[in-house]
Amino acid sequence: MAFQTGHVGLNVTELDRSIDFYCQVFGLTLNGRTDGDGWSYARLGRDDTLVLTLWRQSSGRFAADRPGLHHLSFEAPGVPELEAVLTRLRELNVPLHHDGLAAHREGGESGGVFFEDPDGTRLEIYVTKGLTAPAPHGEAPTCGFF
Repeated sequence: MAFQTGHVGLNVTELDRSIDFYCQVFGLTLNGRTDGDGWSYARLGRDDTLVLTLWRQSSGRFAADRPGLHHLSFEAPGVPELEAVLTRLRELNVPLHHDGLAAHREGGESGGVFFEDPDGTRLEIYVTKGLTAPAPHGEAPTCGFF
């Protein structure tokens, strides 16, 4: 069997804040929201494709020292779109890892921008070719968030 990645579900602490963040940064649209007794969730997508579900059922911050998600990554169509995202992140005052665009490895054409959502979930938007940026670490992969 061949499986394909579907949507990703993330736990968040403040649903409205996270909806705003993911819609502004990724250009997603709120496709629906359901509120229950002590929980709520939202469905975010692009056109008719579900991309993310956000679940308000947690507290605290993302824990990088626990098993589970390491980081969530999205591929940009090209370097101009990646640069536009970097500009948007700076306008929104989103803290950046590596202070901007960074290559995945020294001398490589792939790389991106590395940052966190409001709950600390580590995010990457990258391109596979055409990037000319330094790598922040010699041997360690940039997407390791070191």
